[in-house]
Amino acid sequence: MQKARINITLDADLIDFIKEYAETQRTTVSEVFTQFTLKLKRLKENDPSETILADPDFSDSLLQTIERVKTGNVSWHSYDEVFK
Repeated sequence: MQKARINITLDADLIDFIKEYAETQRTTVSEVFTQFTLKLKRLKENDPSETILADPDFSDSLLQTIERVKTGNVSWHSYDEVFK
């Protein structure tokens, strides 16, 4: 993969932290950002919540539940009542 340069502006204390972190991990600041961004990308691409939220039945159920909570038409139970 071809690399390109990017310029970002951060608070000085955050820059110091990233530099120190990279040094203790025996890597570069660039690699820290690369790994962080790749993790975000993987989470986004494999995000199961997108699939769940895209399900029309789940969305309808969620909206109905939110409406019931707003109107007070919900019976609340204690932890012990639910998980006995």
